[in-house]
Amino acid sequence: MRHWVSRHLPHRSRWTDWSLATQFAVAGGIVMLVAMLITGQWMAARIEQVVVRNWANATALYMESFISPLSQDLAASDDLSPLAHKALDEVFTSTALGARVKSYKIWKDGGLVVDASDHSLLGRRFAVDGDLARAWKGEVAASFADLHEAENAAEAALGVPLLEIYSPIREVWSGRIIGVVEFYELATGLEADLWEAKRRSWATVAAVLLAIGAVLWGIVLKGSRTIESQRAAMQRQLRDLSDLSRHNMALRLRVQGAAARSAEMHDQALRQVGADLHDGPAQLLGFAALRLDGLRPAVAAVRQAELTEVAGAVSDAIREIRAISRGVSLPDIAARNPCDIVAGLAEAHRARTGTEVAVTCDADSLPPLAAPVKTCLYRFVQEGLNNAWRHAQGQGQQVRLGTEAGALVLRVLDSGPGFAPAKAETGAEPDGGGSGLGLAGLRDRVEALGGSFETINRPEGGAEVRMVLTTVRG
Repeated sequence: MRHWVSRHLPHRSRWTDWSLATQFAVAGGIVMLVAMLITGQWMAARIEQVVVRNWANATALYMESFISPLSQDLAASDDLSPLAHKALDEVFTSTALGARVKSYKIWKDGGLVVDASDHSLLGRRFAVDGDLARAWKGEVAASFADLHEAENAAEAALGVPLLEIYSPIREVWSGRIIGVVEFYELATGLEADLWEAKRRSWATVAAVLLAIGAVLWGIVLKGSRTIESQRAAMQRQLRDLSDLSRHNMALRLRVQGAAARSAEMHDQALRQVGADLHDGPAQLLGFAALRLDGLRPAVAAVRQAELTEVAGAVSDAIREIRAISRGVSLPDIAARNPCDIVAGLAEAHRARTGTEVAVTCDADSLPPLAAPVKTCLYRFVQEGLNNAWRHAQGQGQQVRLGTEAGALVLRVLDSGPGFAPAKAETGAEPDGGGSGLGLAGLRDRVEALGGSFETINRPEGGAEVRMVLTTVRG
């Protein structure tokens, strides 16, 4: 049905634009038309078959009362007596039966014509088939005459509708079939009655199918209207959701932008703190150390030990301040390659802790990175390596930077004891760590850029800190 519609509708796209009720009306109308033709044709054929059979049985019974007594000679001979021939001629020409029966033949076994209204057929043989063969089996067979065979030339010349009936002739005392009578009855009235019966059957089938179709169409129409209203409501909801999604996306981008600006301000503040520490307290303490060295000759020998302790404390303070200044300050990384940043951090970590760091960086796959992303990358590697050195004693330290499915992926790994199960879920420091504010700060920084942050225990042992960013281009 779908292929039929696609071939015969002028615009195929219009079919999908129609409502469910309209589609049902078109498709159902075609189906019901085909069903009406098939059902009507079947009913008309059944009516004709039943009417013709009943008519033939009634007529054959009536004819048997005339012909059977005159045809008993056929039980012993292949011919009728002259008296029987004359009597049959008078029956079909001088009685009311002749007005109904326009022609007749009496057959003997083997297709031999032993009597006929057309005397030229007497003694001739014809093929035994069709209704004639059925009659020899004891059935009464009838059909509207097909007058194209040579034996029916006389009947064809009449030019009127005829009902061809074959009826067996039985021997009176034994019931054995001794012959078959074939007669052609005028069927003008029967034909008209059949056409009227067929017309009424067609009308009945059409009315029933139309009533069924109307009821079904009403049900489908109601469902179609419900579907259309629900579809309209869903489309409105979809538009509202789309507007809400766009609004949420704009808000998310604004939040990410604000978080990125906050992180940048935080980094600027740290750089300023580092610069202030280096240029302020560190310089003053350096001046104090110089003054202490200048005062050493004037101090009594008994106080030299105390002076040395003070000078040592001042030197330690200077080193601590400079270390803090270097830790909170960022180098100029905006113009540096990401792989160079990672390699530089690994080298600085190796120089400071004396532990090796294996660096894997796929420079060809990395896109240009925005400045906030480079800052996040720097802090991530810095904090990750510090955790690996503090909690895994620097065992199996690795840094891996590359892209996976279009996203930037950065991993810092070690071969230490790993995270405790609860802490692996929350992203806290590994066992033996402090408050975990370093990793928590990293999580906030990564998520502010729209990325994801994970802390994982490696199957082969050790910890992994992973960062995945999808929006990284500068």
